[in-house]
Amino acid sequence: MSDIEKSNFNNIIKKIIKKSLFTERQIEIILNQKDLLGFKFSITKGAYYRQVSQSREKLIALFYSIILLRGLGILLPDDIDVMSKLSEQISVINRSDIFPEREDEVITVIDRLIRQACNM
Repeated sequence: MSDIEKSNFNNIIKKIIKKSLFTERQIEIILNQKDLLGFKFSITKGAYYRQVSQSREKLIALFYSIILLRGLGILLPDDIDVMSKLSEQISVINRSDIFPEREDEVITVIDRLIRQACNM
């Protein structure tokens, strides 16, 4: 996504996307495919379908990874609970306005919890 384009996500969601396996455009594509897109974006038809394919493959790989890590006992039930609670909070954050001075604090808490769950 070029710097000229306006992002459709708040700063916290953008920071989380940057730490994820997905790009902002791929998240937009997935939201569009799931009929959850609350905004419009322009992209050529060929690029759109290429992005759909790439996004689908990443989602499939993510699900296989979760199954593998859970099945081998690397990802524990408590870790799943932490991810679930963080996901609920992200849903609230996505629908809210967060004061800019609190954004770094929120990201720091999320990062700390994720790193704690991934402690090896």
